Amino acid sequence: MKKIVLVATCLSVLLQVSSCITTDKEAGTARNTDKPYTPVPDPSRGRVTNRTVLRTVNATHYFSNTKTKDNFVLQLRGTKILNAQARFVILTSTGDTLRKELMPATALIDKRMAADGTAATARDREIAILQSMNAFFKEDRFTQPAVPRSLRLPSDVDAQAWQAVREDTKAVGFDYTAAGGKERRLAYAKKLRKAVIVAE
Repeated sequence: MKKIVLVATCLSVLLQVSSCITTDKEAGTARNTDKPYTPVPDPSRGRVTNRTVLRTVNATHYFSNTKTKDNFVLQLRGTKILNAQARFVILTSTGDTLRKELMPATALIDKRMAADGTAATARDREIAILQSMNAFFKEDRFTQPAVPRSLRLPSDVDAQAWQAVREDTKAVGFDYTAAGGKERRLAYAKKLRKAVIVAE
């Protein structure tokens, strides 16, 4: 019994001494002893920059090809959610870029919340952006045909691109909100071999 007590006492003394040594070392190397010690970050840890990826949402869908699905990517990059840039990209299954678009993250905020921006806190707006990202590639945003026969040519759309998509009944349209809160429909014009805006 005495041996166990002796070992326990020795261990507690040893722990106290080692903690004192660590504290002395930290205090000795710290420049401001009145502030808590902050260790230098590990070099492998990168700092947050405008290129830092905060969140990525992916989806696959038929778009440019009826046999293979294309990859839809929405990526949020920046130092904070509210001042980040949303990068929207569509890639073919072979990795070719069909569309690349940048928009402020705030463009993803619901119209009703954007209209009443003073009532919403910064955290509310951040949550709204993340929720919009989750719903960005919902199935109901894809339509086929991309341009229905009954639809007339919009005044703010390229006529040649619109006609090329209208002639293709298998063309798939994708609806999304772009910068400035504009509602857009994007489709792939096989004749022109590119993704085009068919409604805005």
